[in-house]
Amino acid sequence: MAHPSNTLSLVADIGGTNTRVALANGGEVLENTIRRYSNEDYPGLESVLRKYIAEEGDVDPIATCVAVAGPVHDGKATMTNLDWTIDKDTLLRATNAEHVAILNDLQAQGHAIGHIKADKLREILPGQSGNEHAAKLVIGVGTGFNAAPVFDTEAGRLVPPSESGHVNLPVRDERDLRLCHFIETAHGFPSVEDVLSGRGLTRLYAFLGQEAGDFREKSGKDIMASVAAKDDPRSVEAAKLFTRFLGAVAGNLALTQLPFGGVYIIGGVAQAFAPYLSEFGFGDAFRDKGRFAGFMGNFAVSVVEDDYAALTGCAAHLVALRSSH
Repeated sequence: MAHPSNTLSLVADIGGTNTRVALANGGEVLENTIRRYSNEDYPGLESVLRKYIAEEGDVDPIATCVAVAGPVHDGKATMTNLDWTIDKDTLLRATNAEHVAILNDLQAQGHAIGHIKADKLREILPGQSGNEHAAKLVIGVGTGFNAAPVFDTEAGRLVPPSESGHVNLPVRDERDLRLCHFIETAHGFPSVEDVLSGRGLTRLYAFLGQEAGDFREKSGKDIMASVAAKDDPRSVEAAKLFTRFLGAVAGNLALTQLPFGGVYIIGGVAQAFAPYLSEFGFGDAFRDKGRFAGFMGNFAVSVVEDDYAALTGCAAHLVALRSSH
């Protein structure tokens, strides 16, 4: 279909396996333009974007922003499992846009906060309502783990990059310490991401098997299926242990950033756990901060149930970027 020239923005969410591309009119992602591409079918991002532009009637976007599952430094993105060059020159060449930007995918999620429809937010814990400049916190739980603060300043929104998934796993008791040793044996360092991710759930299941003297392995997908069916007590125990660590880590991050504007948990694994977080003790673990337990009630916690939030964040970021020029 034909689109007006130099009016719409092109936004993309680049994961390890697939890339989703869409057009946005201001801050609104046009859902009927969302297309998905398998990364293994293309030599690089430029090929994906050129194909998308052709499929959308040779659309001429005024701005382009991409969200990347990996660190972004000096306008260049590096992806762990994808040998693509993703930099501003690539975006300019592929899209001929006047403004281009590259965000880490978690940063994009941070820019989406405040632009997500209310029915796509599942409240886990109530909290106080902060003022318009209150800090927010976005936590990503999916293939990996990461978190970043969201600051709304007089000069605009700032979502600084972070690699929060690679800090030490918190230890609360003797079993936690044994878990750290279990992970350390395989990976050399017990990080938060080694537990709070899709593959982390499988490690918790394996650890519980070792603890019981009955080692078995099970995929994260099968564990969650068993949690729903209630047909495997160990799956439920692994999910409860996962939930306790998620609550503890989210609480630690909340005390670090003081997000009176709310904590927002995003990602595929977060969405899978959303129906069980309250039942499995997320709130107790989140508030388990000694004399600061009551203070933790200031922070509302929600799970974002919007698969296109990173695209929305890219669109919102471009609106802010263009208005500042």
